[in-house]
Amino acid sequence: MLILSPSILAADFSILGKQIREVERAGAQYLHIDVMDGNFVPSISFGMPVISSLRKVSDIIFDVHLMIVEPERYIEDFVKCGADIITFHLEATSDPKALIDRIHELGKKAGISIKPKTPMESILPYLDSLDMLLVMTVEPGFGGQPYIPESTERIRQARGYIDERGLLTDIQVDGGITVDNVHVVLEAGANVIVAGSALFRGDIEKNVKGMLETMEASR
Repeated sequence: MLILSPSILAADFSILGKQIREVERAGAQYLHIDVMDGNFVPSISFGMPVISSLRKVSDIIFDVHLMIVEPERYIEDFVKCGADIITFHLEATSDPKALIDRIHELGKKAGISIKPKTPMESILPYLDSLDMLLVMTVEPGFGGQPYIPESTERIRQARGYIDERGLLTDIQVDGGITVDNVHVVLEAGANVIVAGSALFRGDIEKNVKGMLETMEASR
């Protein structure tokens, strides 16, 4: 299943509720919410209060991407404030399997994200337990970066691992994805597309519909 997850990191926070309704109306299935702590990545974004506020105005699936150290400290809090999918960084925790299990115990889907320089083989011990693998296609922490071309082969490698095991694990990609290059990541094996600037700059509904149409045409 092809899924579009607009990243609110690129949204206008003065009218965030309005813009979320626009991406929903246009057909986006997920909402990508980047939580950054200024430690694991240099930037600081937002946390539980913002997610709780958004949950009151939207029923869309909240796809929460934790770019924070020791994410296990806050899993219960993110569940309480409305996360549906919780993705943490492999590089940020000492016990990824325990964290996956805890997310599942709380009734939510679990994802692992890896940075561009982290070997793809490092996710193999956890792949059978995951609902989603997020392959970062830029260095995490800043929006608006260009797609790293070497990511294409990494996506293909991840798809190979998943298919060899007969798994249904989603492959999400995040970073530098536009209507002009989305076909590249889809052909490599990704099926959940995160896009920020490409969707929130200009006519949001038109951008979302255009991206969805391009994704469908790339099947």
